[in-house]
Amino acid sequence: MTTSVEAPPQQSAASAVLTGATAMGFVGGSVAISAVLSDAPLFTAQSIRYAAACLVLVGFARLAGRSVHRPHGAEWAWLLGVVGAGMVLFNVALVRGSEHAEPAVLGVAVASVPIVLAVVGPLMTGRRPEARVLLAAAVVTVGAGLVQGLGRSCATGLAWAFVVLACEAGFTLLAVPLLARHGAWGVSVHTTWLAAVVFGALGLAIEGPTAAAELTGGELVAVGYLAVGMTAVAFVLWYSAVGRLGTARAGLLTGVAPVAAAGVGVAMGAPRPGLLVWLGIAVVGAGLGLGLGVGARSR
Repeated sequence: MTTSVEAPPQQSAASAVLTGATAMGFVGGSVAISAVLSDAPLFTAQSIRYAAACLVLVGFARLAGRSVHRPHGAEWAWLLGVVGAGMVLFNVALVRGSEHAEPAVLGVAVASVPIVLAVVGPLMTGRRPEARVLLAAAVVTVGAGLVQGLGRSCATGLAWAFVVLACEAGFTLLAVPLLARHGAWGVSVHTTWLAAVVFGALGLAIEGPTAAAELTGGELVAVGYLAVGMTAVAFVLWYSAVGRLGTARAGLLTGVAPVAAAGVGVAMGAPRPGLLVWLGIAVVGAGLGLGLGVGARSR
């Protein structure tokens, strides 16, 4: 099953860019919040997060008059692919990768997503990658890498970093065939309830049935923020941007996440960014301008 996701008319492109950038802002801002859960039972906390996010999504979908269709046929395979790769394996890879590599290594892996989406996204719809978008993706990746910084890793850590990259790209690419019929709301609702079930089963098997009682008040607050901001809001905004901009151009907006993470880190007491971070922010901005500017949208 293939679906063509083309770029929208120029008049709606600006709002789509803002939508995607806002989603990535939530993603970047969640980095510091996620650190609160470093000692929490991973699978149980994630199950609660996605279950709460699904309830929020269903409630707002009804208020907004959005219909959520039941998946059928091959759509179940695409949904399970998004959940299995983009949510479950992604989180496992982050945890296991952090045991062998510094956080910056995994951050750079995520920052490389624009290149993957710029290449694979058009190929999925039977088109050739666009040179301008490829160049913009490379610029955004370099800028995001400067913001993240470099770190040390062994071979195992690098392997997990590659898994992180593949899973992060899969979160977007595997959803493309679903967007035409289900839209951003439908994909978000179905992936969150499926993720809640999968993480819940893993939590029961690995962490035990009483793991939820181990969560502290601060950890529950963090789970609540991730459920609403990072998941319910960000998922809908992101998939809306992908459906309107196309995977290649929407992928450029992932460069906003490390910039937002740096800003939130400073707001929470981290040292002010150094020269390389400011340079990276400028490079990310240049890449976004190259790939999403007026000239690029008119093409």
